[in-house]
Amino acid sequence: MAPPARYHPWLVTLHWGLAILIVATLTVGFAWLGQMPASDPWRLDVLRWHMAGGILILTLTILRFMIRIRTIRPARASTGNRFLDRLAQVSHLAFYVIILMMTGTGLATALMAGLPAIVLGHSGAGVPVDFAIYAPFIAHALLATLLANLILMHLVGVAYHQLVRRDRLLSRMR
Repeated sequence: MAPPARYHPWLVTLHWGLAILIVATLTVGFAWLGQMPASDPWRLDVLRWHMAGGILILTLTILRFMIRIRTIRPARASTGNRFLDRLAQVSHLAFYVIILMMTGTGLATALMAGLPAIVLGHSGAGVPVDFAIYAPFIAHALLATLLANLILMHLVGVAYHQLVRRDRLLSRMR
């Protein structure tokens, strides 16, 4: 039986939904939380959204991975270069690994900073002034930067397939 021309509709939906959620959550982390003073009254709400986004991303990523291993996929796209083809394989796996690690470091930071009681329990305590005092947060920030760069690399790869190779790679994700 020949491999399908497109990914399973659930994989496509989860791919694009996760893409939007991940970019939005990275944007909230870098552009809002990273720049927001501790005294800003909106900081707690933004942090709550960021944490909820992270939990949703983890849940949908696990669901996507389970569907991915149980469904038939199109044949791997080739760049015509063995190194780039291998890089593509590794980078796709790296998305899963980095997302799991980001969730873990985010959770560890939250626990160390007492955020469950502050953000979810409405304890009335203030949000820590600087999360950089927590080692897991440093890892979280580095992983966020790595993920943002991986997304850019992914987009360059898609553009290469669409504009240079003209192999209609995007049609597999519609």
